[in-house]
Parts: sequence; structure tokens; C-alpha cells
Amino acid sequence: MADKITIVLHSGDMDKVYSALIIANGALSMGMEASIFFTFWGLQRLKKGGLDKGPLSKMHMLGLGKWMVKNRMKKVNVASLDRMLTDFKELGGKILACDMTMEIMGIKKEDLREDLISDYCAVGTFVLEAKNSKVSLFI
Repeated sequence: MADKITIVLHSGDMDKVYSALIIANGALSMGMEASIFFTFWGLQRLKKGGLDKGPLSKMHMLGLGKWMVKNRMKKVNVASLDRMLTDFKELGGKILACDMTMEIMGIKKEDLREDLISDYCAVGTFVLEAKNSKVSLFI
């Protein structure tokens, strides 16, 4: 079993996307391999201009909660989602886009940030990644 982490990102909520990227980047910085399988609402965040969209999962309050959290994050110098995703890819992380979800939701390759995506794949690719990982998470 490889020193590796595999994450399914099913949610597109801002705090959950942050959680996945913080964990995955942490694993990469510790010398592990890391992959994130973006599916359903998580896949929406890979759309061009879509990374910063989506609600905060709790306390969204018509966008006020998200605004407050983003301001607090800025004050303590938390990197943006775009920076974290770019860092993840540059550090060797794999970004897997679920092609079945793309078909279901009418998302085309040209709708997505193709510069970040390592592979367009099905669940079998995720299962193989997870099977060979010490850690698997569903977010």
C-alpha cells in the first residue's frame, strides 16, 4: 500500500472544498502522494470561474456567513481556493474529474479548468486510487 491519500470531493460547499485542499496539500507536504476525485457538486468548483462560487455549508445566511468567513480568512492570511488548488497541482497532486458526473450535469471539458485536471475518469479510477492508499476520505 502506497504512502498516499485519496479524497472524494462530492460537495461544492466552500468550507468542504477548503477542507479537502488543506488535507491534500498537507499530505503532499509530508511526502505522500495525493489525489482528489471531483464528482457531483465538487466538480462544479472545477468550472472556469466556479471555484469561488457555492455556499458555505453552515451559517451561509444568504451569503453573509460566507462573506464573514472569507474576511476572517483574509485577516489570518489563509490562501485562496484558487491558490490552494494551483499549489496542489504544482506539488504533484492529481485532480480527477468524474466523467459520468460531467455527462449527467451537462458539463463539457471546455467548461472546466483543463490546466488543472490530471484525468477525466470514472469511478473505477477512484477505486484503484483508493485501494492503493493508506487514507481515503469522502468530503
